[in-house]
Amino acid sequence: MERNIDFTSGRIVAPLLKFAGPVLLALFLQAMYGAVDLLIVGKFAESADVSAVSTGSQIMMTITNLISSLCMGMTIILGQKIGEKRPDEGGRIIGSGMLLFGLIGVILTVLLPILAPQLAGIMNAPTEAFDLTVSYIRICGAGAVVIISYNLIGGVFRGLGDSNTPLVTVLIACICNIAGDLLLVAGFKMGTKGAAIATVGAQFISVVISFVLISRKKLPFEFSRKKIRWDGVIVRRIMVLGTPIAVQDLLVGISFLVILAIVNDIGLTESAGIGVAEKVCAFIMLVPAAFMQSMSAFVAQNRGAGKIDRAIKGFKSAVAISFCFGVVMFYLAFFHGDILSGIFSKDAAVIVAAADYLKAYAIDCLLTCFLFCFIGFFNGMGFTTFVMAQGIIGAFAVRVPVSFIMSRWEPVSLFHIGLATPCSTILQIILCFGCLWIKFLYHKYNDKSSNV
Repeated sequence: MERNIDFTSGRIVAPLLKFAGPVLLALFLQAMYGAVDLLIVGKFAESADVSAVSTGSQIMMTITNLISSLCMGMTIILGQKIGEKRPDEGGRIIGSGMLLFGLIGVILTVLLPILAPQLAGIMNAPTEAFDLTVSYIRICGAGAVVIISYNLIGGVFRGLGDSNTPLVTVLIACICNIAGDLLLVAGFKMGTKGAAIATVGAQFISVVISFVLISRKKLPFEFSRKKIRWDGVIVRRIMVLGTPIAVQDLLVGISFLVILAIVNDIGLTESAGIGVAEKVCAFIMLVPAAFMQSMSAFVAQNRGAGKIDRAIKGFKSAVAISFCFGVVMFYLAFFHGDILSGIFSKDAAVIVAAADYLKAYAIDCLLTCFLFCFIGFFNGMGFTTFVMAQGIIGAFAVRVPVSFIMSRWEPVSLFHIGLATPCSTILQIILCFGCLWIKFLYHKYNDKSSNV
């Protein structure tokens, strides 16, 4: 059985890469999970279906990221307890978390199908794709409890220093989703509805199989049904750490939804084009995203052990490795965006639109290696309020205004609209550098003062 990784002693880069590897593979499979829907719909359905899956999946992705961010509160607490050498408290933390997220899942299961038309309307879903978008949201929304359970499993085990179990859960879901899409979309020609059913069904199967696998896995603490009870202190701690991250991700997600709504208002081709480009972006941003999650686990354990300098060294190593991959992703997205987009669409006009948008995202590839590692570092340190603040500032002080201004710049270009993202990232990096500098200086000053 694979042991959980202890980040608090020994080498830094080797265990960090050992942890980040399965995280990267899991994120790749997660991206495949979403991309398969669009890939098969793009090959076997119409542009209206592509637009519907694009808009609907973006809404569901925003909601899923919100839940995943709340789960980060539990990931941080578990990581800190491991660093403090107090893993025995893990059972109570997970038990309370299960009840908290179960309640949230029930609420979303009721609300999302009811609010589906309003959400599609807010997104300016094209007339040709409006009803299909509503259907996609309703079907996926009805499976909110499954989606939450799926993300909860990953959050728990990353906090324990185990990135292999989440990889298994995603692998199962990805295989089931591919099979479901081929059967329902390509085989039965169900289009958007088939893609949505395949998505929820795959996650349900993954959750069931994952629980069976987990029940046979040796945990570093005792867990039983008796541990599943509402502990107000633990729930408050999860919410205190997770809510700022969730609010930040929600508002950042909303900012991207605003951009999508702006593009939807331009036309169906542009709407489908940006949907295709976003699926490509899910792949080209994999490495920085993997290091962001790895940083959270690495830093949380070292903060629990009181090893702040080691946490900062890990951050520097992660940035250096991530940047090397960023250069490669920049080249592919900027110079070969048409080839990448052609994987997900057969429509020449949609491919051209997507490639135009990807050129702007290519620039962001060189920047996110810094930003994502910063976010992972500050999350692991528990500075989640700052993470929320910098994300909101970047989204609504730069990304939304710039994209709106660019959408009014004639001739309208998705490249110009896409430039809003790297502009936002630059501001966020500046804010993160400032926070790291201030916190690091304050830490050093206290160390010197205590020795006087």
